[in-house]
Amino acid sequence: MAKQRVDGAAAYLLHAHPFSESSLVLDVFSRSHGRLALLARGARRPRSALRGVLLSFQPLELSWFGGGEVKTLAKAEWSGGLPLLSGKCLLLGYYLNELLLKLLPREDAHAALFDAYGDALSALSRGAAEAAELRRFEKTLLRELGYGLALDREAGGGEPVRADRRYLYLVERGAVPADDDEGLPTISGKTLLDLAADDYSDPRTLVESKGLMRQLVAHYLGGQPLQSRRVFVELQEL
Repeated sequence: MAKQRVDGAAAYLLHAHPFSESSLVLDVFSRSHGRLALLARGARRPRSALRGVLLSFQPLELSWFGGGEVKTLAKAEWSGGLPLLSGKCLLLGYYLNELLLKLLPREDAHAALFDAYGDALSALSRGAAEAAELRRFEKTLLRELGYGLALDREAGGGEPVRADRRYLYLVERGAVPADDDEGLPTISGKTLLDLAADDYSDPRTLVESKGLMRQLVAHYLGGQPLQSRRVFVELQEL
């Protein structure tokens, strides 16, 4: 594989784990090169300049080189601008990272998803209505992976979704009108239309859209558990 050199790429750190006594392997999400692994030599040393730069949920500029599966980090700079996440928002940030780590293929650029991730982090850092930001990010993630949602048209005939009707949302098919005797979880047409328009002002829309997105994300995860969700539930129980 031919070696490459990339300089000053906009990126975020998703995860880091130790590699030898002095180095780290980073899982990063870059705007122009997607998700990739970088070896940060010496990053664990007490006096390493990288220790104060390689921060999660912060915009970075990274340079790297190499042609293998794991590239070598050459330079890292903090781009600044975002307050540090804390409390519930920090856990939600880990949820976003976990979705990217589990669902996004390596070295597959998704500029729109990168921007949606940055927008979600920015909103969380300001204490914005995080439920709405999560739904926007999840929708963009599924669309970029090729699993875009059909929210304003019924499956099959393509009739417009009616706000006053109840629907079953079938994975990889879409919204199907629900009969009264189905006995399965349903979602209102208004929620589907609100979700299509990114309008989360209705409390019922917030609740039902969360349930729908949880169902869809779980399907595409293929049974992989989300540790961030488990930790969040445990903290709520405490």
